[in-house]
Amino acid sequence: MTTSHLPVETVRFRALAVGFVLAMAICALTPYNNIYHQATPLGGGHFPLAPFFILIWLTVLVAILQKIFPSSSIFTGKELLIVWTFSVLTSGIAYTGLTRTFFINLTAPWHFDTVENHWAETLQPFSPQLWRPQDPEAIQLLYNGLENGRQMGLGELIAEIPWVAWVMPLCVWGAFILLAYWVMICLVNIFSRQWLHYERMNMPLLQVPMMIEEAMNQRELGRFLSDRYLIVGILIPVMLHLLNGINFYIPSIPQIPTLILAGPYFSSQGIFSAFVKLNIYIYPAFIGFAFLTSKQISFSFWFFFLLGGLLIGVLSLMGYNIPDAALGITFGPTLSRPEETQMIGAYGIFFLFILWLARHHILDVIRQSFGLKSRAEKSGNEWMSAGLSFWGLIIGSIGLYAWCVFFGMSPLTAFFFLSACFMVMVVATRVICQGGIAYFTLTAAPIDGLLSLFGARLFSGAQILLAGVAQKVLFVDLRESLMPSLLHTRRITGILPRQTGMLLTILFTLIVAIAVSFAAMLMLCYKYGIRELELEWATRTTLTTYENIQAVMADPAASASSWIMIFSIAGAAIMLVLVICYHRLYWWPIHPIGYLMAYSSAMRILWFSFFTGWLINTLCMRYGGITLFKKLRYLFIGLIIGDFLMGGLWAVIGLTGDVGYRVLPD
Repeated sequence: MTTSHLPVETVRFRALAVGFVLAMAICALTPYNNIYHQATPLGGGHFPLAPFFILIWLTVLVAILQKIFPSSSIFTGKELLIVWTFSVLTSGIAYTGLTRTFFINLTAPWHFDTVENHWAETLQPFSPQLWRPQDPEAIQLLYNGLENGRQMGLGELIAEIPWVAWVMPLCVWGAFILLAYWVMICLVNIFSRQWLHYERMNMPLLQVPMMIEEAMNQRELGRFLSDRYLIVGILIPVMLHLLNGINFYIPSIPQIPTLILAGPYFSSQGIFSAFVKLNIYIYPAFIGFAFLTSKQISFSFWFFFLLGGLLIGVLSLMGYNIPDAALGITFGPTLSRPEETQMIGAYGIFFLFILWLARHHILDVIRQSFGLKSRAEKSGNEWMSAGLSFWGLIIGSIGLYAWCVFFGMSPLTAFFFLSACFMVMVVATRVICQGGIAYFTLTAAPIDGLLSLFGARLFSGAQILLAGVAQKVLFVDLRESLMPSLLHTRRITGILPRQTGMLLTILFTLIVAIAVSFAAMLMLCYKYGIRELELEWATRTTLTTYENIQAVMADPAASASSWIMIFSIAGAAIMLVLVICYHRLYWWPIHPIGYLMAYSSAMRILWFSFFTGWLINTLCMRYGGITLFKKLRYLFIGLIIGDFLMGGLWAVIGLTGDVGYRVLPD
């Protein structure tokens, strides 16, 4: 069958099979590459390296074969995009999205117990037995490695791992993870029509793969890849990382700095005191994404980042020298100053704004679910009907609720905890997908918001332990979270027929990906031992979580701080003004999601990229108009392609040695 006779919307089994196989391969290799070799992460962020690297070369290979065999139809552009999508969905599961801290999180109170920290008396008795292996040796070997594990072959290693000890904990946590993933799928299916069809939300991270798909379908890939602007864009990161990569292995070769320390140019006192640690990171791919993002959003990101730093200096000049100790006990992955707790209130108001924008759509979904209104005409195929999404959300939420209550949470605590977690996930998904944030970090954790509103009394006794561990599993390290990838998948699969089959395929892929990722991580840990692997960040953040849990359990009043409440209210007030102005004033130049990223550690890396992309985009539109923009965008698409091609190349080279050169941030 020729491509001309094959509908673009049709996806054959071969595409699903190849996507599934590549997704499992990435899950299997990611722990070895990222942790043992410390190479550029194969997953990493919401535009992961390995899937795009594979997409580029697979597209070129298919195009060459179609030139040689014109009557053949190996893959269409849509099918190649589906292959990419499946890899993106699962790439984060094998690392920061789930397994990076998972096994340390489950076993830390037993392995790191000492006479000084008293975890045997304060934490171990309250941790459910089903959450961890009952065999102490299984935990010890996880950290120390099997005897002669380094010399074991794959078959011998698999035979020596104490799988039986892990069966029950993995089944228990697997149920929690799958229920959470199902709730995310239902939420995405409900909100996707509002965001994609009614609001027509721009999704910058999808623009490059979709342009490649379009060129492939129109048999114009050669013209696309030969565009002079694209070639120049590709050559810039290729030459940069070729030189710096060689320098990594041969230090005598000169390099081009991609990190500029701007902090020394600012005084540690005065209005600019918060910028003493300011850095300029040069990542060509992120500059490319920033150029493709709307000017209003890209401007808001770097504007609020710099404004947030100025706020700290202004407060200092006014005499408000708020000590870091006023932050109290928090669980946010990057919270370092009390001023940053503005994000607690800001997230809450922006979530209400999302609901308000979607109020008519949500009411329609509820009416359809109760049979009060006929099913709305589709503007695009959905994974499942509105009614099934609604009742699936209810059933999945009840399952998670029952899971939490079964292990010791009170019904009220479980309700508020789960509500806060998914509220944060919805807001983060909107920010990532609309803002083109390939590298996202959360500022404040869901528990921080609950502690600021209700105090520690909501988590009396061991409930803070249960919530803290569950939060650490899925709802705090969002650099590779699943929900934004699900929304991207909804956009790509929106015009395909047989959506039920696509949904079942996605569910099956996620289940197998979890199993493969767990197995790959366990094999790596038992072969080398966590002590010998580069898991310092995972260990440190997990231990900090347990230390905070212990502190709240010992002294609930210690988690309360008037400054947190003050800044949370201030953040809510500022966000309320921003969303009203954004919605009511057509000339308003600032987007509210920029404020949500003001104190994110990701913006410390990305702010200069968004500034550069915004500045060039603005100058381009002002002096060259849409004509120049359409030409120049190929340059920035080239920056993205070139950066990821070099990242993939050095990742492959890194697999052959003990360490690897990193192109993208971890």
